[in-house]
Amino acid sequence: MSTARQDAITAVNMYKSNGAALDFHATPSGALFASNVFSDKVMRERLPKSVYQALTRTIRMGEALDSTVADAVASAMKDWAIERGATHYAHVFYPLTGLTAEKHDSFLTPGEGSALSEFSGKELIQGEPDASSFPSGGIRATFEARGYTAWDPTSAAYILENPNGTTLCIPTAFCSWTGEALDKKTPVLRSMQALNKQAQRILKLFGHTNATPVTASAGPEQEYFLIDRNFFFSRPDLVTCGRTLFGAKPPKGQEFEDHYFGAIPERVLACMLESERELYKLGVPVKTRHNEVAPAQYEVAPMYENANVATDHQQLIMLTMKRVAEKYGMACLLHEKPFAGINGSGKHVNWSMGCSLGNLLAPGDNPHENAQFLVFCAAVIRAVHLHSDLLRLSVAHSGNDHRLGANEAPPAIISIFLGDQLTDVFEQLEKGAVTSSKHAGTMTIGVDTLPPLPKHAGDRNRTSPFAFTGNRFEFRAVGSGQSIAGPLVVLNTIVAESLDYIATALEKETGGDPSKLNAAIQKVLQSVISEHKAVLFNGDNYSQEWHDEAEKRGLPNLRNTVEALPALIAPKNIAMFEKYGVLNSREIHSRYEIYMERFCKDINTEALAALSIAKTMILPAAYRYQGELATTANALKAALGSDSDLTSLKTVTGLIGELEKTIAALDAEIEKNGIEDIAAEAKHFQEGVIPAMGAVRAVADKLEAIVADDLWPLPSYREMLFIK
Repeated sequence: MSTARQDAITAVNMYKSNGAALDFHATPSGALFASNVFSDKVMRERLPKSVYQALTRTIRMGEALDSTVADAVASAMKDWAIERGATHYAHVFYPLTGLTAEKHDSFLTPGEGSALSEFSGKELIQGEPDASSFPSGGIRATFEARGYTAWDPTSAAYILENPNGTTLCIPTAFCSWTGEALDKKTPVLRSMQALNKQAQRILKLFGHTNATPVTASAGPEQEYFLIDRNFFFSRPDLVTCGRTLFGAKPPKGQEFEDHYFGAIPERVLACMLESERELYKLGVPVKTRHNEVAPAQYEVAPMYENANVATDHQQLIMLTMKRVAEKYGMACLLHEKPFAGINGSGKHVNWSMGCSLGNLLAPGDNPHENAQFLVFCAAVIRAVHLHSDLLRLSVAHSGNDHRLGANEAPPAIISIFLGDQLTDVFEQLEKGAVTSSKHAGTMTIGVDTLPPLPKHAGDRNRTSPFAFTGNRFEFRAVGSGQSIAGPLVVLNTIVAESLDYIATALEKETGGDPSKLNAAIQKVLQSVISEHKAVLFNGDNYSQEWHDEAEKRGLPNLRNTVEALPALIAPKNIAMFEKYGVLNSREIHSRYEIYMERFCKDINTEALAALSIAKTMILPAAYRYQGELATTANALKAALGSDSDLTSLKTVTGLIGELEKTIAALDAEIEKNGIEDIAAEAKHFQEGVIPAMGAVRAVADKLEAIVADDLWPLPSYREMLFIK
């Protein structure tokens, strides 16, 4: 076996944790939760009453922030952070790379022979990082460097611990000198504002004039892989691209269905426990952990939070899992498809909206009697049908292209699963009056010692990209490594547009007369369902029959990123985003350029990595094995005086020839890079480079199954997935 592989396996076998076991008895989890967060409890204790009340009104009621409170907040925040060992503060923001960015500044200001700890309201509210090196999609020239971070008071500041100290982290928005959004957070906040404005119009029609702001909520389920770091660093493709570009199918994959919800390996569980402990300190409400479908694949899921806070916390989850995994000698893989042929990783985003009245997508015991719920649910149905292209592009990137529609994630066709109960209610609604709804009841298992179990009114549908799951919708197409900000921006905005449409129609029908509301709802919703029922489908989304039916219904099937992204700059979509103040035309076009360019960069990087590995690792290993076979054949001929069977030598020689040809073809496709038009360049990568990479891999994977194991340079799927 190659030295790198043998060393990796030995290291895994001999692994011992570097740190002392965590003491979970000394500090209960409940006491840990939000201990490193400048939380409501901390603010109430440390801020003057008037300042606390003003800040609370901003956070809970969406009122404009009074800048006069900033100095008091900054002073209290600084004192609290320094007490916890902080020497620096960092404005944390989320540029259009999809990653987390942070700029650290010291609290200390040098004086005459000493230094004072200072942190003013101005420094809290606004920072000035260099914006020139972040993607802007043409909004900024490289020499136009000024950018601003703006404090987001609705997302709590927190302490980030390091073995050598701590840092106060302040969640912020990030914009250019001209005020345009250069980040993921700003459009989320704008879209939540738009959603609230239109939802309040609906609530007002139902007589609710004093409800708190309607906020979108989210709870993203995070899937990921954990493999030993020794294997990770022995795979240049994983290090560079986050996924394996080569790898023959192992004798055993996930076909035994024995990993899902199985016993969690000890080292993995130890890593999970510490990750959760760190996330508890940061106020991230992680709730669930379990083995996922594929070997070495796992999931963590938090509880639901306001959408902008959930977005920030999701970034913290990914960062924390990666950092903690290193302590346990593992690498956390967040790519959507790190291993071919087995389950990829997604991030199911559970989405809803609510206010002081409760969850507005909770149907209650009798959905047919809950007119308010039906209005909000119908708005979502209309939104998804009219704007399925936007939902599809919100999850479009090169990593997710490997996953969507591959019997592990929903297809690229966006449809809604409502379940039996709601489907029946809306079918009645379309035909006329809704008089009944199917009830859940209880389930009889047939074992006397087991208690009766409450039964849901409908089954789950794991093949649906957008499924109603009781009191929320689950958007199942979001990729494992991507920020949830983009999907939330789209969801909030398209639902705001539909609520606007329905509110306008109801206001027109009632003419301000509350007694006409029920008849108006019946008429408007009947029309909405009749026009938009094409998006409803409760069956198998993987089946060819559904794909054929979806085409008949006129539902778009945008199969890859290159097909999906142009919808972003469609005039109808630009007009909608501008109407609700979420993104202007320049911001939209800049994102289109950034996402297209990112797709091209991703594929170009993968192609160059594949070329390098094929030329410098796989081909030399094949040559050596070919040499061994030729030497053996010559030795046999000399010893026996007759030709030996040359089948293996001929097979390897033929595959080497194929590999050389496919390498040359891939090299030629890469050389065609440099097309000026971004759409044409992306199309070239999709139709030229990706197939050429696939051809190289197909031959290389055949060679892996033949070449002597001691000569093969890359850790195999069998080793990476099953040696823990």
